Amino acid sequence: MGAAMLTGVITEILIPVAAVVGIAFALLQWLLVSAVKLSPERQPPAGGNKKNGFAADFLIEEEEGLNDHNVVVKCAEIQSAISEGATSFLFTEYQYVGVFMAVFAVLIFLFLGSVEGFSTKSQPCTYSKDKYCKPALANAVFSTVSFLLGAVTSVVSGFLGMKIATYANARTTLEARKGVGKAFITAFRSGAVMGFLLAANGLLVLYIAINLFKLYYGDDWEGLFEAITGYGLGGSSMALFGRVGGGIYTKAADVGADLVGKVERNIPEDDPRNPAVIADNVGDNVGDIAGMGSDLFGSYAESSCAALVIASISSFGINHDLTAMCYPLLISSMGIIVCLITTLFATDFFEIKAVKEIEPALKRQLIISTALMTVGIGIVSWIALPSSFTIFNFGEQKKVKNWELFFCVAIGLWAGLVIGFVTEYFTSNAYSPVQDVANSCRTGAATNVIFGLALGYKSVIIPIFAIAVSIFVSFSLAAMYGIAVAALGMLSTIATGLAIDAYGPISDNAGGIAEMAGMSHRIRERTDALDAAGNTTAAIGKGFAIGSAALVSLALFGAFVSRAAISTVDVLTPKVFIGLIVGAMLPYWFSAMTMKSVGRAALEMVEEVRRQFNSIPGLMEGNAKPDYATCVKISTDASIREMIPPGALVMLTPLIVGTFFGAETLSGVLAGALVSGVQIAISASNTGGAWDNAKKYIEAGASEHARALGPKGSDAHKAAVIGDTIGDPLKDTSGPSLNILIKLMAVESLVFAPFFAAHGGLLFKIF
Repeated sequence: MGAAMLTGVITEILIPVAAVVGIAFALLQWLLVSAVKLSPERQPPAGGNKKNGFAADFLIEEEEGLNDHNVVVKCAEIQSAISEGATSFLFTEYQYVGVFMAVFAVLIFLFLGSVEGFSTKSQPCTYSKDKYCKPALANAVFSTVSFLLGAVTSVVSGFLGMKIATYANARTTLEARKGVGKAFITAFRSGAVMGFLLAANGLLVLYIAINLFKLYYGDDWEGLFEAITGYGLGGSSMALFGRVGGGIYTKAADVGADLVGKVERNIPEDDPRNPAVIADNVGDNVGDIAGMGSDLFGSYAESSCAALVIASISSFGINHDLTAMCYPLLISSMGIIVCLITTLFATDFFEIKAVKEIEPALKRQLIISTALMTVGIGIVSWIALPSSFTIFNFGEQKKVKNWELFFCVAIGLWAGLVIGFVTEYFTSNAYSPVQDVANSCRTGAATNVIFGLALGYKSVIIPIFAIAVSIFVSFSLAAMYGIAVAALGMLSTIATGLAIDAYGPISDNAGGIAEMAGMSHRIRERTDALDAAGNTTAAIGKGFAIGSAALVSLALFGAFVSRAAISTVDVLTPKVFIGLIVGAMLPYWFSAMTMKSVGRAALEMVEEVRRQFNSIPGLMEGNAKPDYATCVKISTDASIREMIPPGALVMLTPLIVGTFFGAETLSGVLAGALVSGVQIAISASNTGGAWDNAKKYIEAGASEHARALGPKGSDAHKAAVIGDTIGDPLKDTSGPSLNILIKLMAVESLVFAPFFAAHGGLLFKIF
């Protein structure tokens, strides 16, 4: 079959080096952001008047009357309040989730350890009965450890992202005084810190875990990589609570601030008189930054684990070919280097000089990274894979060539780009779908809602075809392993994707700080332009997350079916069909829980904001300060209280179904949840994004059509605000959380597959 050109020793060096380079680049970007000082002590250096130089900037600020020391101090104070609120919430959330994780870790150990009655004797291997593998008790111990490792890495990823975002928001505001270009670079570099830290940390921790586990497992690669699947489970478990908790927090504050402030009191979105304004800005960081970071880390970990599990029972694992076995990790390593080069195009090679250049610059990042990564995949496939090899395919080995695997990864990569641009078309106010939604506001909120829902349903069509084509091609070429690496291909440019995604909330916060600090209208226009581009790119990020979740969960589903010894999944079998129909219902149940949670929390927030406006003398006149802390507490308490039931639904469903109804019924549940969950997630995210940008289209008044609908406070604008408020829980809570539901249930089923295969289906055994 031929050997790979890359030796095992070089592979062992390249992977950690790429991760370290990613971390170093993230730290460099952080240092460049920290050069923007949050203090008013700024004097121009003697003599210099260079292009883009400090002295020239200072003179411009002086001429425009923008270098007000009080404004800088106010920005620093607001940033500090947002950072403290976000940190406090995450610590509170992690305390509660930590207890849940500890309990679940015990369950993993007990369930997997009981497969062979907690025996310490070696057992015949699942796929090679003539060989002996490590005992089930070892799998229980190491799966538990990898679960905790994944959970901790996910927490760290989300927390670091939140810290850099709250560190950069006021700095972006201050840089906007010098022009939109400098503000853009600050926001983008801050997003890049998160993107590279997450991608590099995820890769490095997984690589170290594999090598440490190998010290015990030795040649038992089947057991080793089965235990590693706990890493993906830990990552997605934390992501679920981060997404749901953060989503409830941010939307409770956002809805409360919008309904009372913008609709009832007719004041700007981030007016400092609004009591919910700090909670709203905190929510952007805990939901859209920390939640998204944990979410995409979970997708990365699961796609890697799915590929490694299937590879371990293919010729890579059977022949102990380390370089080929590490192919998924080499793809991720190449992704870090490609994204590093791509980032320089946004921050160093091209200079943003006008508002209209922002969105093209962000889209250029996606195109450049995809094009460069295609070449990178070709190089990795050529040097890391034998010319031909076999891949496990439901009980038999399928012969595959290295160029076929290249196509599997590449089609996932390009499908991600297609999904991204389709998402942009349906959510950006530069195109007709969102403009039609904005136009429908002329006749009130009802027609706005109708048009928005129709847009969301229609936006599902092309992404589903893109996912379907990816699945068909990758499965035809390399079975379930092909689907797993296609998902990895979609996530291979995760550092760039996250940088673009994190850029949005940072810009949003920058605009809020500009408003609260009383900066000029010109500064707010610049931050609004940054935010408008960020809204579209945030929707693109959600599209990537949902598309990759579909491929990841299908790959995990294939690994689960193989591990649970299910030869075929026959939907005509009653046991499977009942699972299928129940699984298709779960995303609706989950969405109902999360949306109602946002509604309940928002109700408390609206009542509190109204109370303060009615009871604090001089608040509307700007002569008194609102009680921000009470609103922050309402969002925190509500999100902690409300995130537990949806989280329990997702985490407990596979355990209950697998234990009482068996692996076959569970396979139906997973298939049903995947099929309906993907559709609802795409529709919900795009509907919410379209309503949001329709509102911004009217507010910006950039075209004659938009000016005819506006200005702020007009009936059409009020209708648009109501649509945006309805869309908030759809696009930032329910929609993004659904992709975690489908992949978390799949990876959890895979981890517990040995138990379900041995002891599952208790009800059918009794009756």
